[in-house]
Amino acid sequence: MKFNFKEILTAFMVLFAVIDIIGNIPIIIDLRKKVGHIQSEKASLIAGFIMILFLFVGQSLLSLIGIDVNSFAVAGSFILFFIALEMILGITLYKDDGNSPAITATVFPLAFPLIAGPGSLTTLLSLRAEFAIENIIIAILLNIAFLYIVLKTSSKIEKIIGPNGIQIIRKIFGVILLAISVKLFAQNIKVLFI
Repeated sequence: MKFNFKEILTAFMVLFAVIDIIGNIPIIIDLRKKVGHIQSEKASLIAGFIMILFLFVGQSLLSLIGIDVNSFAVAGSFILFFIALEMILGITLYKDDGNSPAITATVFPLAFPLIAGPGSLTTLLSLRAEFAIENIIIAILLNIAFLYIVLKTSSKIEKIIGPNGIQIIRKIFGVILLAISVKLFAQNIKVLFI
């Protein structure tokens, strides 16, 4: 065991920036309005499980099915792009498939790809090359704990900000999410054509 506070802190900050849970608050509020309820515990556990599992088997799994990390990131950039369009234009592209909408939204798009998405999963692969695996796991768990708190308090946050504030934040973060999706696409598409 090579616990290193500096590695944990760095990995935490990198994942925190990529997951962007603060920036996702308008999306979480919007999803909760659409489906009525989001299961915070389930979303946090599923996102944490996906990230830790991917940390161990991600590279092998993608290689096994013949997908490289860059193709995975490009596919994820499209999902983020459409979520951003929903936020900016106030339209609904995501339709639930008739199952319980609260359960569906908790898993998709909240746990995956919003939290444990291509950005965070590809980041995990690059962190693994630099840091000890136990330090990355602690960083993931700290991010999931923070995520759980935000999910649990999203209705209180909504009351503080108010409906107009949420609309403004939603549009701003929609543009930011759009920029992230374009950056993710641009960074990875060029690698595919080299």
